[in-house]
Amino acid sequence: MNDPVTQEAPSTEGTANIIYILYLAGLVTGGITNVIGVVMAYINQDDAPDWLKTHYQFQIRTFWIGLLYLFIGLMLLLVFIGYLVFLFNLIWLIIRCVKGMKSLDQKQAHPNPTSWMF
Repeated sequence: MNDPVTQEAPSTEGTANIIYILYLAGLVTGGITNVIGVVMAYINQDDAPDWLKTHYQFQIRTFWIGLLYLFIGLMLLLVFIGYLVFLFNLIWLIIRCVKGMKSLDQKQAHPNPTSWMF
């Protein structure tokens, strides 16, 4: 008796890792790769396994929260605090990407994908 072969949907784990890399590259490219990354996250989130969906959710939130922090920094440039907000945003983005890549490498769901901080 031949059982039909069930094929598992391919994991988009590599894509999630590329998105983290695109976010980090955005520090050099002026943010254009961040836009590409968030589009990729939106496209891939529905087809991913549950543990990987947490990474896409985290990446999408990283983009939008980072954009909010940039806007706040721009508004505060008038009182010179904006530079500190920009520095915070830089450190915040790097830490979020590194932590996300670490849990992705261990094939674990992101521990807190709805967090505003790290």
